[in-house]
Amino acid sequence: MKQLMYLACCLLFLSGCTGGKSSKGTVEKDVYLFSYFKGNGEDGLHLAYSEDGLQWHTLKNDASFLTPQLGKDKLMRDPSIVQDEKGLFHMVWTTGWWDQGVGYASSADLIHWSEQQNIPVMEKFEGTRNSWAPELFYDRKDRTFYIFWSSTVPGMFREIETSASEKGLNHRQFYVTTKDFKTFSETKVFFDPDFSVIDGAILEQGGTYHLFVKNENSNPPEKNIRLTSNTKPYDFPTAVSAPITGDYWAEGASPLQVGDYVYVYFDKYTQHKYGAVRSRDLSQWEDVSDLIFFPEGVRHGTAFTVKESILRKLQEDQP
Repeated sequence: MKQLMYLACCLLFLSGCTGGKSSKGTVEKDVYLFSYFKGNGEDGLHLAYSEDGLQWHTLKNDASFLTPQLGKDKLMRDPSIVQDEKGLFHMVWTTGWWDQGVGYASSADLIHWSEQQNIPVMEKFEGTRNSWAPELFYDRKDRTFYIFWSSTVPGMFREIETSASEKGLNHRQFYVTTKDFKTFSETKVFFDPDFSVIDGAILEQGGTYHLFVKNENSNPPEKNIRLTSNTKPYDFPTAVSAPITGDYWAEGASPLQVGDYVYVYFDKYTQHKYGAVRSRDLSQWEDVSDLIFFPEGVRHGTAFTVKESILRKLQEDQP
């Protein structure tokens, strides 16, 4: 019954999809959504919205939109959402601390969701310890979804010295591609910069793809966000920029184009608050952490652009 209701919702939504125009034929403005988790991710998906990229407000009174059902720990951490050209939203997330797969679900309206699906991305890599912080990127040029995440596979890469608290985790990024979330390419290494790397996110600008990552090295500690660019959404140069974040620990980079600026939001996880930097040229970065407002308790989110009608439907669904 739930699947029939979901399919009916999809058909209704897609039949009314106007390619960015309202029912009156006027062009809709863009607004911004932010998918995130709270606590340890036990209660699932949360959403916030913004009209200027600075002030972010909760939706549904900060209640969960989707409760996790997958994985050993049944968590929904690091939710990453993209929308395809048909208007359908796709989401991946971390299902647990020591799982070898990632979670997936889709929705026409971000309110009603498909059945949750485990994608066993690392099951063929013996000894894999984790599959963390999966990120979705949709390349509209060839209508391909890229799912990339970080895993530790003992002995696969040059070992690095880690702090006792990180239990020898030595992350590299892996990826698969898909066009339909039914069949997937073979899992391959996505990014190996010769340091422990996590929390990748891609922003495309005029045919150039920018990959933001966290240098996760702990001894000596880095814990900062860096950037590399390419003309395709894979095979990124392993030479990365200097840190674009400041003298604090940052993770979960989420890039968003807002007017002339690229904002990169991130979790100042040791300070239990959110921060941001912005740039017009991706070279000179300005820290605007004091200018932004996020709801209390926001953790590791993904920012994305939607048409205003999507936001209004979410606001109408408020309890």
